[in-house]
Amino acid sequence: MISAVERKIEQFIIELDDAEVMSLYNQLPFGKRLRAKLILKIAGNSLSAIKTAGVVEMIHTASLLHDDVIDDAYTRRSKPSINAIYGDKTAIMLGDILYSKGFLELNNISLEVSKMVSNAVIQLSLGELKDVSLSKAFNIDRDIYLKMIYQKTASLMEASAGAGALLANKPPKPYMTYGCNLGIAFQMIDDILDITADSTTLGKPALHDFEEGKTTLPYIYLYEKLDKEDKAKLKSLHTKKLSTDEQNWIKSKMSEHQVIEQSYGEAKLLIEEAISLMNDRGESGLSKIAIDMIDRSF
Repeated sequence: MISAVERKIEQFIIELDDAEVMSLYNQLPFGKRLRAKLILKIAGNSLSAIKTAGVVEMIHTASLLHDDVIDDAYTRRSKPSINAIYGDKTAIMLGDILYSKGFLELNNISLEVSKMVSNAVIQLSLGELKDVSLSKAFNIDRDIYLKMIYQKTASLMEASAGAGALLANKPPKPYMTYGCNLGIAFQMIDDILDITADSTTLGKPALHDFEEGKTTLPYIYLYEKLDKEDKAKLKSLHTKKLSTDEQNWIKSKMSEHQVIEQSYGEAKLLIEEAISLMNDRGESGLSKIAIDMIDRSF
């Protein structure tokens, strides 16, 4: 069914009647299409479900284009990003075009689905802004971090699951809770992998998030456990280009205080709650998506 979504997205791009946009879009690396899979697993393969899945993936792609500009990221899934090849202006405008086309197509699906997805994009944008603001200082507030990743990552996954439920005439609330948990856990795992995975697997330098000013959950938990001197050292390394010795110091302290295990455990609890919710509704396929996500290497 994902192939039907890909064809629908291609149709949306062709309808723009712009060779440059088509060329740029064809150079984008595609991910796991997790949001589309959620919609199709919940709603089936109706035309409305395929269109909604295509729109959501276009919106997600647009957000990544903007995210790469914000983060000065020159690779995306181990390939050069659009901003690296063509510059920030082109990447921003391509993102704007995908957003705009996505919103136009939402109007042809249903008012309820349109409202749900549009509200998620507002939350996503607020989360992006908060992410930028938080990178200016070392954040030690777990609740602020959780709100930011809910807005930036989980809100669109929550809306995807909710939209699928609406299209299938299922009660949206349990599916939205499932999607929200999945989205928060997904981002937590990404943040952990930035520390534990090698650069080749990541497609970017290890510990890149911390160098970019992001204080993710493992760093927050580490800071709580360090003594005064080590707290000061950790803060002094924030936003700095880390040497190998500095990277090793951070990783050794995380190992000593078991903060990776603590962070992973928190993500796993969210996934277990999501799985329980879906098992109660007989949605074993959604349970498998959640399990595959928590066990991924990237």
